[in-house]
Amino acid sequence: MQLSYFGKPFHGWQIQPNAISVQESLNKAASTILGEDIYTVGAGRTDTGVHARDMWAHFDGGELPDNFLHRMNSLLGPHIALRALYPVKDEAHTRFDALSRTYEYHFVFRKNPFLTNYAWLVYPRPELERMKEAADALFRFEDFSSFSRSRTQTMTNNCKIMKVEWEERDDKLIFTIQADRFLRNMVRAIVGTLVEIGQGKREVGDFADIIAARDRKKAGESAPAHGLYLTKVEYPKDIINGQ
Repeated sequence: MQLSYFGKPFHGWQIQPNAISVQESLNKAASTILGEDIYTVGAGRTDTGVHARDMWAHFDGGELPDNFLHRMNSLLGPHIALRALYPVKDEAHTRFDALSRTYEYHFVFRKNPFLTNYAWLVYPRPELERMKEAADALFRFEDFSSFSRSRTQTMTNNCKIMKVEWEERDDKLIFTIQADRFLRNMVRAIVGTLVEIGQGKREVGDFADIIAARDRKKAGESAPAHGLYLTKVEYPKDIINGQ
C-alpha cells in the first residue's frame, strides 16, 4: 500500500495504547472491509505530528475486493489518503526491504497562516551558508547516536547518508536528506542543531564534534515535527509481483 498523511492529528505511525496512530487507523479500516483482523507494517515509524507524502505499508492477505482502495479511503477520514495498491512477493517486507528513505524539512521566515501546520517559522533567520558547510560533515560519519532518541530498541545507530540538499523555493527553505535508514528523532535533531549553527549560537565546526561525541546531550533541541515530511521510500524494482 502506498499512502500519504497529514501528521498533526496522529501520535505517529506506530500503534499507541491511548492515542490514535496512522497504523491503527489502517488496521481498523482494512479489518472492517475484509472481516478479519489485519495488521499493517510500515516502512518506518514517523513521530507524532510528522507528515508523509510517500509512506508504504504491507499486510498479509488474499484476494482483495475490486473497490478496496475506494472503501479504505472512505473509512480513513480526511487526513490519510491511500494512493495505490500493489501485489508483492510473499517474502516482501516494507521495512526491511527498503533501500533508502528521503525526508524533507520545511522552514519559513515570515508568518504565513497557510503554512502554520506545514513548516517551521524560524526567527532570527539562520545563515544558509553556515548550515550548508556544517551539514557536509554528515557524509563523514556512520554513527549518529548524537541525534538519536535515548532508550530505543535499535541494535545499531549506524546510518549511511546518501544525499543532503538545500533548496530555496518561494518563501520556503527546504532541507532534503536521504539515507539507508534513520534513527528515531534523527532528522529533527539534525535540523535543530543546524539552525543553532545558522543563527550563530554554535560554530560551524561544532557540528562534526557533536556527531563524533555520540552523545544526544551535545546536540541541539529537536526541530518541531510539523515541518518534517517523509517524501520517498525506495525499493528493489523486482519486489512487486509480475515485474
